[in-house]
Amino acid sequence: MSIAISQLHPIFVGEVSGIDLRRPLAPDEVAAIEAGMDRHAVLVFHGQDITDEQQIAFSRNFGEIENSAGGTVTRPEQKRLSALMNDVSNLGQDNRPLARDDRRRLFNLGNQLWHSDSSFRAVPAKYSLLSGRVVVDKGGNTEFADMRAAYDALDAETKAAVEDLVCEHSLMYSRGSLGFTELSAEEQAMFRPVRQRLVRTHPVTGRKSLYLASHAGTILGWPVPEARAFLRDLTEHATQPRFVFSHKWRQHDLVMWDNRQTMHRVRRFDDSLIRDMRRTTVAGDAPTVEQAEAA
Repeated sequence: MSIAISQLHPIFVGEVSGIDLRRPLAPDEVAAIEAGMDRHAVLVFHGQDITDEQQIAFSRNFGEIENSAGGTVTRPEQKRLSALMNDVSNLGQDNRPLARDDRRRLFNLGNQLWHSDSSFRAVPAKYSLLSGRVVVDKGGNTEFADMRAAYDALDAETKAAVEDLVCEHSLMYSRGSLGFTELSAEEQAMFRPVRQRLVRTHPVTGRKSLYLASHAGTILGWPVPEARAFLRDLTEHATQPRFVFSHKWRQHDLVMWDNRQTMHRVRRFDDSLIRDMRRTTVAGDAPTVEQAEAA
């Protein structure tokens, strides 16, 4: 059975069939998935009961895997997973839900804000691959917004205004918006702002997209209040229902998305239940803008 991709949303998101992610892929299968990503930006694979090692092997077909260090307040001795896996579950090392006031849980609530993975890194991420090992029956959907369609829908005046803008991205901005402001000196250094273009061009399709995230807190050369108000307006525009797909997780789904072309967020769920979600992140290959000392 060969790979087939059917469209799940009028403008993006594909559902992939005819593939078993537990086995090595042939070159033509890798090419078909990459072409599907270029077209759909989000791909859904159902029924993929995989191990961490199999997820890592699958992810490596698309580039180098990003090390998870630097994107969390979880200390090394608290980690459940290897450095190649991002633990976006609600679990501690004992595989039980974190306490309501646990610092790690409060930090991870930032995943409920619209964002693009690793936009807070000088070289931002290419793909994310999220495996639902244990899912919840109610809530916990992941929503995706097509930032290409959002850019296309801007009026000519706004397109001209955003074309050359550069933002600063940091986890301090996104978590600070939720009131998570108590950071150690080491964490502040780790989350130092980086610069990203507000408009990106896809290297294969040539389509332009808005590069927004809750991590974006300033625009170079703009007063901070004006910048944040403008970024809020753009985010409201980009997350209109017509641009958004909500994925209802099934056990053993794997969802893969292009961080250069989409934003996403998780929706609330009962945090007393186990939700074990494991992400691998394919690293990008270059900064979006030349980096300078930003903070």
